[in-house]
Amino acid sequence: MIRRVLLVDDDAAVREALGQTLELAELAPLTAGSFVEAKDHIQRDFAGIIVSDIRMPGRDGFHLLSYAKQTDPDLPVILLTGEGDIPMAVRAMAAGAFDFLEKPCAPADLTAVIARALKTRALVLENRRLKAQLETGDPAARLVFGQSALAETLRARVRIAARSGTEVLVTGAPGTGISKIAEVVHLCSARAKGPLEKRASKGLSRAQLDDLWTACAGGTLFLDDIGALPSDTQLALVDALDQGGARLIAGTTEDLSGAVETGRLSAELYYRLEVMPVRIPSLSERPEDIPVLFRHYVAQASEQAGLAPPEITPEVIAGLMAQDWPGNARALMTAAMRFALGLGETQAPDARLGLTEQLAQVERSLLSEALRRTGGQASAAAEALKLPRKTFYDKLAKYGLKPEEYR
Repeated sequence: MIRRVLLVDDDAAVREALGQTLELAELAPLTAGSFVEAKDHIQRDFAGIIVSDIRMPGRDGFHLLSYAKQTDPDLPVILLTGEGDIPMAVRAMAAGAFDFLEKPCAPADLTAVIARALKTRALVLENRRLKAQLETGDPAARLVFGQSALAETLRARVRIAARSGTEVLVTGAPGTGISKIAEVVHLCSARAKGPLEKRASKGLSRAQLDDLWTACAGGTLFLDDIGALPSDTQLALVDALDQGGARLIAGTTEDLSGAVETGRLSAELYYRLEVMPVRIPSLSERPEDIPVLFRHYVAQASEQAGLAPPEITPEVIAGLMAQDWPGNARALMTAAMRFALGLGETQAPDARLGLTEQLAQVERSLLSEALRRTGGQASAAAEALKLPRKTFYDKLAKYGLKPEEYR
């Protein structure tokens, strides 16, 4: 959740007191003494909200509100006044203020209104981000989730495989989403408008393959668990590849070199597939992507069920990070669906991990979450976690976390 609050008040003592109130509520105040001072921070994609006094010399709070609405109609502005003037409150709300509070206001009242405004702002920014991804025309950016270096490498590899035009072999542990990545390769390719057929390799006959190959002309055929393809059908597949017409993407969770050694898989087919391998990393290799994927799955499940997405607290994230997730994305998706439906938060931590490993995963997740919430602002993240700055940076180095990757 975003926590930035642009606090505008010409009275330094009031500004300082309000700033301390927000800091005690674990928010990140950014203070300004006038509209001119605040103006540079008011931008369309400002990751926060504005709280401003109305009565200020020169450009007052109404002018600030008007400027903010022109810059971004969806930017929440909360106005404060010590006047207790009802007509002024009506004017503020009519002008588009998110809310109106009379000074002095109780800290609980102020932080409650701010919390609502921040939640509203977070939803707006997230919807804009998703819309921007949709408009890029890049299926890899839209459909392959994660913020880790490994996730970015996977997206880059998918794009390369799509452009290559060769056969593709998608590998990964069970539950990593081999079929989905195969579909993204197809969508990123020049054949995206052509047909895509997905079939299990086990038991697929020569005649069935011929029918599929014909049906996929100009498109893509995805054969999952390619090592289980019958020997006779493997020969037919090699012939089909020589003839062209469709593109083959194969998937497997096993090391196919062993299948070649035992004669279970045609060496010719194997080496054609090995030209363009795409490996999907397991969640245990990129734990920083677990919160990103979980949020996406919860939002997806909530939308499908017609429910409001439940709050995903740092405690929930810590519980997720304390697990090994041998079932990878598929298991995480199941947990997210149960969470969205109110059937329990997360599974118990993996017993195969020792206490030290579990604690390290939790600590890393909390550091990552703090950086995400503060938009990569290390000082604000350290404050939120109540850690001395040097200790915070030492921990970032320990887990290989870089603040700039969260901005």
